[in-house]
Amino acid sequence: MSVSSITETVQYLTFKLDEEIFALDVAKVREILEYNSVTKVPQTPEFMRGVINLRGSVVPVIDLRLKFGMSATEQTVNTCIIVVEVAIEEETSILGALADSVQEVIEMEPDQIEPPPHIGTRLNTKFIKGMGKHEDNFIIILDIDKVFSEGDLAAVIQQSDTAE
Repeated sequence: MSVSSITETVQYLTFKLDEEIFALDVAKVREILEYNSVTKVPQTPEFMRGVINLRGSVVPVIDLRLKFGMSATEQTVNTCIIVVEVAIEEETSILGALADSVQEVIEMEPDQIEPPPHIGTRLNTKFIKGMGKHEDNFIIILDIDKVFSEGDLAAVIQQSDTAE
């Protein structure tokens, strides 16, 4: 989905990774959980912190900071897991995404969102839906379905399935 396909006001959940503010379409967010224990799964990608038991289901937990080349998320009183629905090869999977803190739900009009920056051909910015402007801040709007390659997610889902 590109910025040109955003034609109506959308609600976004904003959250912080390091000092940057990111946002997800609230339609993709199932719930927000306190960060407590995550069970590590051997031989998984570094960005996969482990799995949690969510009402009897095994849910992989991804550290978005590691995925985006930042330092690992440190557990604080504000650290949380944003449980999201991700489309993988025509199926919907549930993932937990670690965030330093959740901020608020905001509405953004299409004219508040600009296309993602083009930073040469070597950097993959396909997972950025757009750059939102809210108050005096830029907000990086993520397309959560494109944050991970199918290979990344296949490995994560397969590992969490074997953990059940």
